[in-house]
Amino acid sequence: MPKHGDPVEYQVGERTVRVSSPDKVYFPDRGITKRQVVEYYLAVAGPLLRAIGERPTTLKRYVDGVTGDWFYAKRVPKGAPEWLETARITFPSGRTADEICPTEPAVFAWAANLGTFDFHPWPVRRSDVDHPDELRVDVDPPERAGFGDAVEVAGVVREVLADAGLTGYPKTSGGRGVHVLVRIRPEWDFVAVRHAVIALGREVERRVPDKATVSWWKEERGGRVFLDYNQAARDRTVASSWSVRGTPRATVSTPLTWDLLAEADPDEFDVRSVPGFLAEHGDLHAPMDETAFGLETLLEWYDRDDRDLGGAELPYPPDYPKMPGEPKRVQPSKARSGRAPSGSAQADGARSGDTRADSE
Repeated sequence: MPKHGDPVEYQVGERTVRVSSPDKVYFPDRGITKRQVVEYYLAVAGPLLRAIGERPTTLKRYVDGVTGDWFYAKRVPKGAPEWLETARITFPSGRTADEICPTEPAVFAWAANLGTFDFHPWPVRRSDVDHPDELRVDVDPPERAGFGDAVEVAGVVREVLADAGLTGYPKTSGGRGVHVLVRIRPEWDFVAVRHAVIALGREVERRVPDKATVSWWKEERGGRVFLDYNQAARDRTVASSWSVRGTPRATVSTPLTWDLLAEADPDEFDVRSVPGFLAEHGDLHAPMDETAFGLETLLEWYDRDDRDLGGAELPYPPDYPKMPGEPKRVQPSKARSGRAPSGSAQADGARSGDTRADSE
């Protein structure tokens, strides 16, 4: 059995966090160890806490490193320290769970010791878990496209948000995509926020129909960048700002300005480089908390589309209960052929990796 070093302890505020096997290699291509991931999270703990503090958070864990299997931990694991705080959330099924709720930097070191790479926070605060205060737009290029395509479509997202009276803040996804975040007032439920993202996506699609789409089914996307509106549904999340992603390079989902996004190479933002980037630029998304916006205009657009299109609702993920006004969850080609949809066919409509072993 390989040796990965004696345990080490980190003093994080008032907490002592013990890290086992600190020399265990998590990213073989780069030689990045568990110790380096823990120390990375300590280096970015301040802005990370601003981004996800007080939010119920799912942990994406790679206990054997990036080359091993991973899973989403939606419940507090056994043996968690007494000081760890939680938030109770309700899944689409109606079942509940107590999730990790970060309230101090020590949480990040503790989670990294468990093999956590990504933090996936809900877009809500613990004080009101049914009304999001963050609108998230997931700009997801297809396999044959690239980061530049996502950046181009994200620029249109920025324009549409501005026309709706909102300000968006971009970040790299840590892969080929872009996430755009908007601080909103917690006055709308998950259904309404998802409708707002659908309306936004449809308007982007109208402006650049050859480049962007809200089509849930891959066979209808035609190689266009997908605006994944279902990431706004209850219990669907994106990797947080400052999260390490499960890529061979140990890339990081990094907050940027729009000017920096236009020049960015997402592979340059990784566990080794991002602490220096933070030291140079500071928390570029800190201004997002200064103003919370409303969704009135986007929801007016949704109502307009609902009237003009004879229904604006789009399919939910396949593991969701049937939702009011939702169209049939069947691939268009199967609907035309008269074949009933299979579970695997439905899952194929979702993004790769979106099927979660512990999905509720």
